[in-house]
Amino acid sequence: MDLKRIVKKADSKVLQYLYPLRCPACDRIVKPYGENICPECLGKFKLIAMPRCTVCGKKLWEEKDVCDDCAVRERKFEKGISLYEYDSVADAIYRFKYEGRAEYGEYFGKELARLCGPFIKSLKPDMLIPVPLSREKLGKRGYNQAALLAEECGKKLGIPCEENMVIRENSTAPLKKLGFAGRQINLKNAFIMAQNGVKSKRVVVIDDIFTTGSTIEAMASVLYEAGAEAVYFVTLASGK
Repeated sequence: MDLKRIVKKADSKVLQYLYPLRCPACDRIVKPYGENICPECLGKFKLIAMPRCTVCGKKLWEEKDVCDDCAVRERKFEKGISLYEYDSVADAIYRFKYEGRAEYGEYFGKELARLCGPFIKSLKPDMLIPVPLSREKLGKRGYNQAALLAEECGKKLGIPCEENMVIRENSTAPLKKLGFAGRQINLKNAFIMAQNGVKSKRVVVIDDIFTTGSTIEAMASVLYEAGAEAVYFVTLASGK
């Protein structure tokens, strides 16, 4: 091990001693130091099992190819998957987004890479693009949880993460209480390209939650208008 790596490892241990990481499952300080999750909490987040929708990746409750949503409308994205069933990870996502638990991003990003990596690599993507936050929300939160996921996942898979390719032009209302039509109206003109560079590129959009798909579709529309060849997505969790 070279000197740089020794120093980096030592600095990491010092930082974890001064600012101990909290477990994304139980939110207690992780022991032993150096881990991202308590050993006894492994397996608490429920993976989405088969059968899944072949378009949006949602869990299906009967043997069929696509979910009811994807059966009745044409999606703007090509296809995508999510890692966890939302109910099993909802509390962790809430703390991750609203209670300053930015450290969860490392664990969840690694898990996206480990468990969704084969799917992502099969797409042969040129870049990962996280769903951006508005300037106002980013200022309040201090970080973009989707960007933390994308950065860690991209680092593990060797795929560039382009955090500043798309920006959120305005602050939208919370989507969780809106139906599909309300989400579409809320997200209309929400995203714009901040940089060129997606022409003829294959893009994977990264976000924390997939519910109706409105956010991913709004992102896909902007990316296709900018010349993207294909837009896919991967999210941490999928809601009903």
